[in-house]
Amino acid sequence: MKKINLGQKEILHFIGIGGIGMSGLAQIMKNMGFRIQGSDQIKNKNTLSCSKAGIKIFIGHSKKNIQNATILVKSSAIKDSNIEIKHARKKKVPIYTRADVLADVVSLKKNIIVTGSHGKTTTTSLISKILSDQKLDPTIINGGVINSLKSNAKFGRGEWAILEADESDGSFLKLPINYSIVTNLDYEHVDYYKNFKNLEKSFIKFIEKTPPTGKSIICIDDKRIKKISKRILNKNILTYGESKHANYKISNIRYKIDHTIFDINYKSIKKRNKKIKNVHLKLLGKHNVFNAAASIAVCLNLGVDQNIIKKSLKKFSGVQRRMTKIFFKGKNDFYDDYAHHPTEIKSILDGVKNVNKNRKIISVFEPHRYSRVLSLKKEFALSFSKSNVVLLCPIYSAGEKKNSKFDIVKFGNLISKLSNTEVILIKNHNELVKFFRKNLIKDEIIIGMGAGLISKWMRDLKNFL
Repeated sequence: MKKINLGQKEILHFIGIGGIGMSGLAQIMKNMGFRIQGSDQIKNKNTLSCSKAGIKIFIGHSKKNIQNATILVKSSAIKDSNIEIKHARKKKVPIYTRADVLADVVSLKKNIIVTGSHGKTTTTSLISKILSDQKLDPTIINGGVINSLKSNAKFGRGEWAILEADESDGSFLKLPINYSIVTNLDYEHVDYYKNFKNLEKSFIKFIEKTPPTGKSIICIDDKRIKKISKRILNKNILTYGESKHANYKISNIRYKIDHTIFDINYKSIKKRNKKIKNVHLKLLGKHNVFNAAASIAVCLNLGVDQNIIKKSLKKFSGVQRRMTKIFFKGKNDFYDDYAHHPTEIKSILDGVKNVNKNRKIISVFEPHRYSRVLSLKKEFALSFSKSNVVLLCPIYSAGEKKNSKFDIVKFGNLISKLSNTEVILIKNHNELVKFFRKNLIKDEIIIGMGAGLISKWMRDLKNFL
């Protein structure tokens, strides 16, 4: 890849700066001394965060926004028809993707790159917490807001950077790697990759990029990861999971009402058997134990003391929209979660049910993208078996054209049949409010799930109940 060689006198204009990845990179570069501005269609938490950091924000796209810009940085969501893109081409202003610029910026750091279909945001956050407590002052760019930082990004003065990498458009292959983590591999992003084989090939390329001086840390319990690992030429790999063959073996998992406890068995550099007993994690679900195991593996390889690792994991306060408790009403608890894939939904519901066996669970689900729902229709329908009621909201298209093949009534009936649960269609936020005003009984757990409008809908409920 051609180096960009950014100069700090450049004025970088970020199109789509309201996205979580774009806003994080913009703030990092601002803290590094670059001159940053950006535009987006609407105000949101991310544009506000950028404004507070001293970044000039334009709401709405216009030719005028880029009149002083010397470089444009665009998110993957920005189309070539965007007026700022078209005007930049006319003016011969260089245009780069977020991945291009990110790769250039972090090339000056030693990088830990975290990717995978699920769990990468939490895993990145856990590693960030441990290395920060180790006083390494890492640079952090994450896909979600870390509660302790109140941000998804931080510019550190240390030599390490921890990055969540986006596999959805192949851009993770542009990033320089020292250590890599692959959490899992699921049927996703076929709109970009066209088929699952191409997605597999990209993950293989990613793992093989790991240099001899680093390690690629992969989940051996994931069937698809295990399968592709056999095709990898560079065997500079360490594994984690419950498998007896794992280099970092998870054992003795205990689920408590507000935390999880587990052990990790591994071999030291001198091949001696070692064990970290009673790792406490303020997160629910086996999937989070696996995320923590990945963070333990990489940090042990960096030489972090296991006592610091244990203390950091115990103190970890989570990530926004990862089973975030947003309010309670009587004895009813309301949560907000980003889950928008069947694997994520099942993991969340399994984790909650494990420690709340006698409580009723109500899932408020907003399907995300026609392409995802249609390709994984049966998997979605099977993922709500631990939910007593599913409130099915309108699909969030995320810019996709309406697909006539999708019928929300039929989709709801399929969920009801395969998950053996009650499904109620919700047309808008007002209907959601009416439902809870009428049907809210004591001691229920209500979980909003989705990547679109559902977070706002759930948080607004507090004002109406």
